[in-house]
Amino acid sequence: MLRLTKKADYGLMALKYLAEHTDTASLSARDIAEAYHIPPQLLAKILQRLAKVGILRSHAGMSGGYTLLKSPREISAFEVIHAIDGPLFITSCGPSHDGCDLTDSCTIKEPLARVNDSISGLLRSISIADLAEPSADAAVRTKRSADLVTIQL
Repeated sequence: MLRLTKKADYGLMALKYLAEHTDTASLSARDIAEAYHIPPQLLAKILQRLAKVGILRSHAGMSGGYTLLKSPREISAFEVIHAIDGPLFITSCGPSHDGCDLTDSCTIKEPLARVNDSISGLLRSISIADLAEPSADAAVRTKRSADLVTIQL
């Protein structure tokens, strides 16, 4: 089953929280962790990673914390997941054929690559702003579900 890691879930939740609180100068990892009952130390590591890749800005000091470096509309779910988990592949065979004994006889690589591309495209189309808009939650889920159903092999 294709599933996001907990780290990716937590990263998306944290960015959603930051997008909902743009009026606040800076939010600490602890503030966000308490809001969602996420282990604070794990969330701090995730936020540090997102700051390192340029999604968040880290503010040091007593009133330190994190803010979004870009508009929530400019940050995609794909970008966050990729920053946390690395490249997204639904199978163990990716762009490289290293280590696969079945490369010459494989009949599913190309169809699965198209599925992988469709999922990646879908995640690229979902912004943090989409996740943060409460009235759009149901509409986003419905549209995304419909998009997944139209993936063809």
